Amino acid sequence: MATASSTPTLDPASLDRTPVPELVEALRRVPPLAGMEDSELRWLAEHGIERKVPAGTTLFHEGDVADRMTILLRGEVHVRRERGAPAALFIGRTAMITGLLPFSRMKTYGGHGYAVTDVWGIEYPRELFAEMTAAIPSMTQRCVSVLLDRVREITRLEQQGEKLNALGKLAGNLAHEMNNPASAAQRAASGLLDELRVYGHEKYRLGALCLGEEHLLRVRNWQDTVRGQRKLITQDSAQHAALEDSLQTWLREHGVEQTWKIAPELAELCVTTEQLEPLGEFLSADALAVVLGQFASSVRAERIAEAMLDSTARIFDLIRAIKDYSYMDQAPIQEVDVRQALENTLAMLQSRLANVEVERRYETELPLIAAYGSELNQVWMALLENALDAIDNRGKITLGVKRAADMLLIEVWDNGPGIPTEIQDRIFEPFFTTKPTGEALGLGLDTVQRVVRRHRGYVHVRSEPGATCFEVRIPVEQLQAY
Repeated sequence: MATASSTPTLDPASLDRTPVPELVEALRRVPPLAGMEDSELRWLAEHGIERKVPAGTTLFHEGDVADRMTILLRGEVHVRRERGAPAALFIGRTAMITGLLPFSRMKTYGGHGYAVTDVWGIEYPRELFAEMTAAIPSMTQRCVSVLLDRVREITRLEQQGEKLNALGKLAGNLAHEMNNPASAAQRAASGLLDELRVYGHEKYRLGALCLGEEHLLRVRNWQDTVRGQRKLITQDSAQHAALEDSLQTWLREHGVEQTWKIAPELAELCVTTEQLEPLGEFLSADALAVVLGQFASSVRAERIAEAMLDSTARIFDLIRAIKDYSYMDQAPIQEVDVRQALENTLAMLQSRLANVEVERRYETELPLIAAYGSELNQVWMALLENALDAIDNRGKITLGVKRAADMLLIEVWDNGPGIPTEIQDRIFEPFFTTKPTGEALGLGLDTVQRVVRRHRGYVHVRSEPGATCFEVRIPVEQLQAY
């Protein structure tokens, strides 16, 4: 364990070396060395470099040359990326073999290593590996086994980090999407309370007019007619402003005050001055103000209620999409509608689609496929996020789903700058990423490939500037995949 820190450490030369029998007994408690002959343990004890360092000591930095193997006899070492997530990349504990191992392609340390507790260990420089494997033939198999375990553990930690990262993005997207309709519904509810008070007051004033049955019927019929046309006519902003001005002029000419409270609502419903003439024939100025004021208040209340319905409907749509996306309360394998799964994934990413055009090329009458739905949704999420990153959330994404022989072909296109030819063969490699250090772990497309292969399918990429397509092919008949 070469130290690389200004932190004071004990000079090994000033320490009394632990007697060989004690080192042998300590080595005997190391599981990867189980079953080793006493003579072989003695060789390790005699030829290794004993190191003792206090807690807090920096052992190496990310990028330092890895040139020795270490057997930890006591203590704990953490390795973290210096520019990345705070979670430990690797943890070395008592009775573990770590560092550079024989036959390993490791050249530099992948993170910052430091002693969490006081550490006692034995180091073996690279130059000693050939002599060590010659003296202890079983060391080759033991080191290869440790290498495989280490790769599995690091991969597990990185995949866990990738999942947490994806979960954080998903939670952020959902919080953003939920916040908009929830805020709109809250504002609408507050506005509706105020408007109901106004509406109640206007209804009281309307009753105080004591209109006859014939006049009440004419007012009611007029209101029904205007409401019936509210969604049949559209107008641009200039037309709306001109209509509002003409309505205010008409109302003032008929002695109505506070026209600014009434004219906007009437203009929104495309009420013309000609339609107001029948009311002007039998209503006085005060009665006209009351009738139109009550009508405008009722229209505002209706529109606020509609806004609440739209907002809450959006929230329920998101909840449905979340349940469908996660396949909540369902068996691991489901009958999956790929088109709907893509739509659910788009709903999760809605906050990133404000400036994105999404084109859908879905073939009709596509079959359902038996699959691990939640895992396939990880594929769609990774591919769509990859496309959004490529276009920087501005551009066009095209989704295609069609049947190709006995396979289902899913295409995700983007009009970004494309993937350079020289790295297209590497994009599916674990931990390969073109993003800055700390922004991504490089496991997104690796996850895509693993999940698709689990479903007996395959994934392919075609890319040139302005047109990148990830093609996923999955067998329609999946029984053999399980």
